[in-house]
Amino acid sequence: MQKPPSLVWLPADYRLLGDNQEKLPFWVLGDKYAQAVNGYTGAQAVVFPLAQEQDIEGLLDLVDGVLLTGSPSNVDPAHFGAELAYEGMWLDTRRDALTLPLVKACLRRAIPLLGICRGFQEMNVALGGTLLQQVHAESGLLDHREEKGSPFSRQYGLAHEVRLEPSSDIAHWAGAEIVQVNSLHGQGVDRLAEGLRPVAYAPDGLIEAFELANGTGFACGVQWHPEWKPQENNFYDALLKAFGAACQKRHAERIAAGQRGAAAA
Repeated sequence: MQKPPSLVWLPADYRLLGDNQEKLPFWVLGDKYAQAVNGYTGAQAVVFPLAQEQDIEGLLDLVDGVLLTGSPSNVDPAHFGAELAYEGMWLDTRRDALTLPLVKACLRRAIPLLGICRGFQEMNVALGGTLLQQVHAESGLLDHREEKGSPFSRQYGLAHEVRLEPSSDIAHWAGAEIVQVNSLHGQGVDRLAEGLRPVAYAPDGLIEAFELANGTGFACGVQWHPEWKPQENNFYDALLKAFGAACQKRHAERIAAGQRGAAAA
């Protein structure tokens, strides 16, 4: 009998797409995230497009990890008690409604969780932290945005170094305390949520990665994009492989528990 596949859940973006006259709703997932899951976890990337908060617990029973992707949209600042910093900010309230409670459920159940860019910010907000809505407008902080309109190889190219906490998991995966990363974000961490430990800093002091302060299992958020050509970057490769190992461990435990349950029935 063929073994059940390992599955990693990637919540998708909700967007209206079409011409200027008429638009239709679509659920959108970047291929590079799905490819990273397939290549580094040995799992199938899955999307549950109509999932709502009440569905989270049942769906988590079926998967071995969750990857929160980056996105052009931002977390609605209402979730951290702020007003919109500017008119026309791209929001995705349907994604917020799913991912914020999903973060809490993953951590409560020790299900492997990796947050990338928007996903990193979602993790912080879900746990009670706040965001800077325009990092480039803050005194003393750099402009962390990509150069729009340039080739993607340039937009996703290495942009600045980050300093890693020596005792952190992420420094272990990197095998170094200083690494180079890309930078494609307009928002960033303001107040870090209680229970999260900052483990990477940009040259201007902005928090670029965190881990659980006293957690078990794999839970990590990074502000950069390790899914971009990880085969060409040893650090990105190691980070994704660590997530993949955690997902495979969860898969083995989940299948073993199912077999024990079937034997006892």
